[in-house]
Amino acid sequence: MQQTQTAQLSTAATDVNVVVQAVLAMALGLFIVGVVGFSHMSAVHNAAHDVRHANAFPCH
Repeated sequence: MQQTQTAQLSTAATDVNVVVQAVLAMALGLFIVGVVGFSHMSAVHNAAHDVRHANAFPCH
């Protein structure tokens, strides 16, 4: 006979996880935009511009 155990997370714990994930995603996005946008290396900056133009997203 096989026994199974289940754990149930409370709604509050689930909500906290969602908020933490959203905050971390925003922080990562802002970090990437900040690093690429203000990069002094022209290769990194130009690569970001090429991607934006390829996706038809205005950057100027």
